[in-house]
Order: sequence, then C-alpha cells, then structure tokens
Amino acid sequence: MAKFSDNNRRDFIKKVSGSMLLAASPVNSLFAGKSGVSREIPVSEQKISANDHIQIACIGTGIMGMGDTKTALMLPGVKLMAVADVYDGHLVRAKEMFGNDIQTTRDYSEILNRKDIDAIILATPDHLHSQIGIEALKAGKAVYCEKPMVHKIEQGYDMIKAQNDSKKVFQVGSQRVSSIVYTKVKELYQAGVIGELNFVEVFYDRHSAQGAWQYSIPPDASPATVDWNRFLSNKAPKIAYDPLRFFRWRNYQDYGTGVAGDLFVHLFSGMHYILDSKGPTRIMTSGGLRYWKDGRDVPDFMVGIYDYPKTASHPAFNLTLRVNFADGSGGGSGFRFVGTDGQITLMGNTVTVKRKKMSKAPGYTIDTFPKALQEKFLVDYNAKYPSKPEMSEPETEEYKAPNGYDDRLDHFANFFESMRTNKPVLEDAVFGFRAAGPALLSNKSYFENTVVSWDPQEMKVVKAV
Repeated sequence: MAKFSDNNRRDFIKKVSGSMLLAASPVNSLFAGKSGVSREIPVSEQKISANDHIQIACIGTGIMGMGDTKTALMLPGVKLMAVADVYDGHLVRAKEMFGNDIQTTRDYSEILNRKDIDAIILATPDHLHSQIGIEALKAGKAVYCEKPMVHKIEQGYDMIKAQNDSKKVFQVGSQRVSSIVYTKVKELYQAGVIGELNFVEVFYDRHSAQGAWQYSIPPDASPATVDWNRFLSNKAPKIAYDPLRFFRWRNYQDYGTGVAGDLFVHLFSGMHYILDSKGPTRIMTSGGLRYWKDGRDVPDFMVGIYDYPKTASHPAFNLTLRVNFADGSGGGSGFRFVGTDGQITLMGNTVTVKRKKMSKAPGYTIDTFPKALQEKFLVDYNAKYPSKPEMSEPETEEYKAPNGYDDRLDHFANFFESMRTNKPVLEDAVFGFRAAGPALLSNKSYFENTVVSWDPQEMKVVKAV
C-alpha cells in the first residue's frame, strides 16, 4: 500500500461545482469526532516502542485470512507467530508468504493455548465464528473477527457475553466503519446537507465467477489434505467429504450466510456507522437463483426492504439493499442517502453531494379557473409568496480519497490501537450483531417467505408473520 503524506490526505476534497464556488472546509474536519488512530501521522509510519509489539495468529488462511494477515503486518509493531487451517496447502502457502519460522497447525486450539500470542485474526467459514471466537476470548486473546460476526442469531448473544466477560478487544472486520470516506459521509449527514433523510438505497452487484464464489479448487484437494471433520466441527451436518462444499463454502447454508451475510452485512455496517443507527424494525426480502445454478443452495440475487424507526440520530426512513451476481453492466457498489434538500452518493472512494431545496412557493395550476378567479388567486399568492432574490449555492460537491487509500489498514490500526490503549473499538460485538442480525434475518425472510420484525435495541426477533 502507498504511504500518504498529510498533503495526500488533504487532497480528499476534489472539487465543488455549480453556479458559484465555495471555499472548501479544512480537511482535518474530515476526522472530527472520529475515534481510533490519529490521522496526523500515516498509520504505516507511526513509531512503536520495542516493548509495545503485538504478536498475532491467523485462524483460517483462505482468501480473507491471507488478505487480513498481509494488511495487519503492514502496521508497525505487529508480528505473525502462527496460522491454523484445515487444508494443508494453505499452511504451506502461509510459510511461503510469511516465513518458515511461523507455527502452522490444523488444530487452532494449539494457537489459543500459546501465552505469547496476543490476538487472533478469525477468518474461518461463518459457521465456526462463534465457536472459535468465544474460545479465543476465554483464552485471553483479542479477536479480529471477519464478518458476519455469527452464523445464527442465537450465537450473537453468546459472543457479546464472551466479549463482556473477557474484557478483551473484539472487532468485527467490516472495515468501512474505519474509512475516512464513510467518516466524510457521516460528517456531511450530521451537518444537515441533505435536509431530513427519508430514503437510503444501497447495492453491491458483481459479474464474474470469482465474485459469485466459484473459487478455484486445488489439484491436491482430498480427504488426506483436508481435515474435513474438523471443518464440520459440531456446527454443521456430518456428511461425506465434498471439495465443492469445502472450497466454495459460501454457496451453502450449512457453512455460510449467502449474499446477505457476505455483502448485505457490509452495507448495514457502513450505514449504521454513518447514521448512528441501531437497525431496522421490519425486514422483507425477495430474490432467487437466476444464473449460478451450480448446486448452491443460496440465491444469487436478493433485494431487501427495511423499515428504520425514528431515533435521536435519524428520522424514520426506508432502506433498500440489492445484490445481483449476474449484473451484465459489470457490477459495482454504492450508497445513496436521499433527503428533503439533497442526496449524498458514495461510490467507491468518491462522495458526491447534490442539493436541490424544495421551493417555499408551491407554484400553481390555475389555467382552468375563470379569469376573475385567476386574478384573485394571483393577488393572494403573490402576497403570501413574494418574489425575493436569493444567493445561489453550489448544486454539486465531490470528495475523493487519496489514491491507494485502504480502509482495511485503518481498521486494523484501530484494532491494534484499542489493544494498546484500551479505547473502545467502533465495531465491537454489539455493533457487529446489530449488523449481522438484520443480514441473517434477511435470509429468514427469503427462505421462509415471511416478514420479520426485529427489535434493534434489544437485538431480538419480535415476530415473523
């Protein structure tokens, strides 16, 4: 990843357009109210004392685990001690990437029993998150847990209890909550630039086999190189070894959580951070298996509609989410926050604000009135809505993150800083469950063809009708 100077970060504001230009606000206001690592020094260049190093291990070294580990090691004062995985090839590759001095094992409990390991990256398939996460917290390890936090609703309460009991740092890996881009959207929203929020639209579409989880299967995959029983644990049905279900586990409900748990949960996390929201009260989804009919038992298209109640941080509004794994336009993702006076659009690392205030004068349709009544109407109308000159404002503003910006690096920086300072993380077990809960219930609505009511404060299903 590129290292940024302070000037690079201040380049976040790109342009302001419209009928007149306004002076851009100082970019350090971008980070106002943002907890976590200081932005005055790029996180990859911060100085760490010799006695302040954090020793980590990764459990689950597939695509996400390898990526998370590489990112974590970009930060100063972090050392990898061990990895655990139930496919031998991943263990071999870990030594190739991170050195022969790391411990590799199929049995993650060997890692949890080590006193010299401070934290783990938990990047296993979803069905093992609660089991390993709770054991790690009980063993005194800090935990960076990939999303979704849990595989089943009932596991969320146990994870929250384990974090509270252990007093250890626990962070869910939806990195958007640590992004300077999402912080900018939060700042703009709280400044009231779009008036009163009434609608949020979010999509995360893909158009590739890899994007649809048709991951490559290694030529040596076999019961000899895969510890199938350890993969199943006691969390999945006992069935015969199946390489498709192992290497493409996201396609199956026994191990994964479908598009809702893999992608909706990112969208919930980012939106909840921006709006300081606890979640929806009503959940309705639809969809189907439209293209990737490869034996998977989860849909490749899903759309959800969610009712959010009025709270201290936002008015009542409606949310729509969409994931399409066969989007012929090429895919992409984005947010649109719509209010009475404008909208904020977030696409990649670019934020755009468009404003159009509702006119105080409603206008009129009087052509069908008799002429005398038209004249009387206009006298009254002009008295109530006199024409006044108004200063024009920019209709569009655009903000862009520095080239090479990586929110996952910031997310890990926040995680390690919380370990060092005991400051709360943004995405603890409660926040993580409030994002995972609606995502898991999106699956419930889809598979059971029902509308689900959810209490976002108490984090409980109210009813399904």
